[in-house]
Amino acid sequence: MMRNHALRASLSEEMHVRRLPRLSAPCRLMQIITLTGEGGGEASRAHMDALAQGSRAIVPVAAKYGVIAVDGFTLVWERHTEFVSHTLIREGPYDAPFDEALFEPLLSRILADLPGDVIRATQIAFAPRDRPEPSAEERDRWFSSEATVVCDVASGGARIMSDFRLHDDGYGRLLVLDRDLALDEPAQLLMRLQELGNYRNMALLGLPLAQRLTPRVSELEARLAELTGAVSERTSQDDELLDELTFLSAELARIVAETRYRMSATRAYAQLSTDRLASLHIGLVRGHQTLADFTERRLTPAVRTCDSFSARLEDLSQRAAWTSELLRTRIDTALAKQNTVLLASMDRRTEVQLRLQQTVEGLSVVAISYYLVALIAYVIGAVPGLSYKVAMAAVVPLVLTIVALSLMRVQRKLHE
Repeated sequence: MMRNHALRASLSEEMHVRRLPRLSAPCRLMQIITLTGEGGGEASRAHMDALAQGSRAIVPVAAKYGVIAVDGFTLVWERHTEFVSHTLIREGPYDAPFDEALFEPLLSRILADLPGDVIRATQIAFAPRDRPEPSAEERDRWFSSEATVVCDVASGGARIMSDFRLHDDGYGRLLVLDRDLALDEPAQLLMRLQELGNYRNMALLGLPLAQRLTPRVSELEARLAELTGAVSERTSQDDELLDELTFLSAELARIVAETRYRMSATRAYAQLSTDRLASLHIGLVRGHQTLADFTERRLTPAVRTCDSFSARLEDLSQRAAWTSELLRTRIDTALAKQNTVLLASMDRRTEVQLRLQQTVEGLSVVAISYYLVALIAYVIGAVPGLSYKVAMAAVVPLVLTIVALSLMRVQRKLHE
């Protein structure tokens, strides 16, 4: 009895996806790649389940992978993060290497209600060792003569030919000539070739986005330079500058949110393409460009453009944050100065109010003492034999002292 980790089975299955069943020349393949996005995989799975009805399951259709035998074909379905692949395999000899009619009627069933948008579709002809290399006339008929890629792969175990163009039938074309492949090598080679093309196309998705948004980023960059100059020269009102900087920062944040996933995916797909390219062990055929030449000539500049765009956005966002921080510091300093002046003014007013209060308190002592002395005068006047003037002269200082001490005691209690 073993206590299995919750992910053990799924991790084991993960190691067996992304592979083609064993095959050998001659055979024909067709692969269709549809861009479904991260949330479109379930619709593709349902579409595959419908195709699998009445067929023989070679590998039961699961969450990410499935292989079925239907109508004399082998159909391999694979789900990636944001795209799905359908690979049709038809074994046996063929007369026309690039005739999509060989995949009917299953091809029409696959294309009917196919979820997502087709991002790549390729016909592959896998020729046996005894088949002679195509003549110049055949190459010109199948491929574009000025852009044909011819090279050895798998350390000379096979030779490939393609122009990597979209032809009138809507498919790309790849001819693979077997030279010395055995067992799983044909399937592995074809899988790597297709993964290279698929990942290359997915990596290139970031380029149009970067090219489309570059003018807008340039506008924001120029405006940020103007605002930074205005901050240093104090040529505008601080609140207006802060409002414009806030808008600019928000626009930058929107662009970053719109492009971050695509730019990150471009880097990941480009690295996968580079890895697949290295695993093909490409050899030169004199007079022709190789697959490495073709891939690196366009993929590398595209990826560097996307990297430069991302770095530019990151730098611009940082500069906008710095400028905003400088402006806020200036505003805070100005507010601090205003508060200092205000506090000094309040101190002066408080001092004046204190003096007024002391004056009023002094007057209050005199007023209260006056009324008390007047009351006492009535009492003294009614006492017979008592000198009125002498008594009043003694009472006045005493009353003033008592009233003053009483007020001081009241103030002390209030302050406590």
